[in-house]
Amino acid sequence: MIAYDQHLCDLEDKRNWRTRTSAHVVMDGVHHQIDAGPEFRMQCLGNQIDWVDYFFLTHGHSDHIMGMDDLRRFCDMRENNAVPVYSSEEGLKRVREVFPYAARESPAYKGYPAFHLNPMPEVLECKGGRVESGYLTHGHFQVLGLVFIETSTGSKLAYYTDCKELSERAWKIAQDVDVLVIDGLRHEPHPTHLCLNEAIEVARELKAKRTFFTHMTHHVDHAKTEADLPESMKLAFDGLRIKI
Repeated sequence: MIAYDQHLCDLEDKRNWRTRTSAHVVMDGVHHQIDAGPEFRMQCLGNQIDWVDYFFLTHGHSDHIMGMDDLRRFCDMRENNAVPVYSSEEGLKRVREVFPYAARESPAYKGYPAFHLNPMPEVLECKGGRVESGYLTHGHFQVLGLVFIETSTGSKLAYYTDCKELSERAWKIAQDVDVLVIDGLRHEPHPTHLCLNEAIEVARELKAKRTFFTHMTHHVDHAKTEADLPESMKLAFDGLRIKI
């Protein structure tokens, strides 16, 4: 944390050094990127992310959107074609406001980004699988909760970041998921995010086979917190790879 020297985390543990939250999901070789925070470029370089087929923006807060300009490289690799971007109406409006030069079918100039903007449907049939969506409440915002189902295996992953409550549909589509990735901001309750105890209860009610908590603050020490979690639940960390 900037200008702060009372860290509760062990800074020798690299898992406690956290960039802004995002995820990259591969289903049958098709690459789906969820969100792009300010460190998106460095996350791609550090994790060998060299292709994006689809981009999903969960909501328009700066820690999820401000790296989208770096999608320009994937436009170059697509022979100057726009990257398909899916979000809520609020998310798409925010993209148009922040990146007006990129809301187009092809880059204005070589090396510029271009976003083909699409409202996220409840079910999106993609190459490699399908993506289902349901809304999550995050203060005054409605955040897209995303569930990825791979065609070849039927494996199911739910990605529920930045939320305090789940809509009825979000509860329904994430039942019995193989992996749940869910907001677990800190130990103490928060008005717009799930705290860890609340997130644990959601994971239990969803009957998730494995759960990873994400979007933690500097108040959550990785080793100490994870030691007290139920066996099927872990803390996510930068660079984590999960195979289903």
